[in-house]
Amino acid sequence: MKTIEIEGIELAVEDRGEGPPVMLLHGFPLNHSMWSAQVERLVAGHRVIAPDLRGFGGSTVTPGAVTMDRYADDVGAMLEALEVTEPVVFCGFSMGGYVAFSFWRRYRSRVRAYVLADTRAMGDTPDSARDRLKTAQQAMADGPETVAKALLPKLFSKGTLKGKPEVVEAARQMILSSDPAGIAAALRGMAARADSRPLLNQITVPTLLIVGVDDAITPPDEMLGMAELMRQAEVVEVPNAGHLTPMENPEAFNDALVKFLDRI
Repeated sequence: MKTIEIEGIELAVEDRGEGPPVMLLHGFPLNHSMWSAQVERLVAGHRVIAPDLRGFGGSTVTPGAVTMDRYADDVGAMLEALEVTEPVVFCGFSMGGYVAFSFWRRYRSRVRAYVLADTRAMGDTPDSARDRLKTAQQAMADGPETVAKALLPKLFSKGTLKGKPEVVEAARQMILSSDPAGIAAALRGMAARADSRPLLNQITVPTLLIVGVDDAITPPDEMLGMAELMRQAEVVEVPNAGHLTPMENPEAFNDALVKFLDRI
């Protein structure tokens, strides 16, 4: 892991391999290690950059709210610090997809292509935003355990929950290692994020949407609807997976990702 200082904070990032750059943006409330299977598959032919977003993993926690634009600016500054000058393939999972939309608004010339995994373009409804703010308060009061207990059953398919306890435990440990202030800041930022649906037909780069067949958080129908509004989008539905497809079925996820990268 490298540590990069940006505007007075430190961001941890795994930066491995050589070749066309691929940025892997993790979801909430995880860290870069959710991408371990993807890093190992891609590193032979690509420069793989997998950061811990502000407030997670080894990166500095900042209080209050961290907006998706703030995360996007962190990623832009990180690319400059790493001297990445060519356009990058951005692979964003869940919250990482929200960051990817913000990055397009602010730095679209730096995007070669998108891979959007188990995410959505729609902003939060008022009820969803209130739930996030309530969860932020609970995280600050009770720690990450309360978030893990509520979130883990939603992240996985029934098959994963029953048959892959090691995957569930790996996600649990990522959540438990997260700082409550980082969790709360991300929740507040997600609650306030913009609706990105009007942006979809403006995304002109090749885009791959990947979704778990059993994803209950961002269902396949929702991501198919996103693809219909995009200019160069295709959808791959991953079997034997819920929301956390990169960890639940890494073989199928990686096959779809590599085929897309080879094609573009």
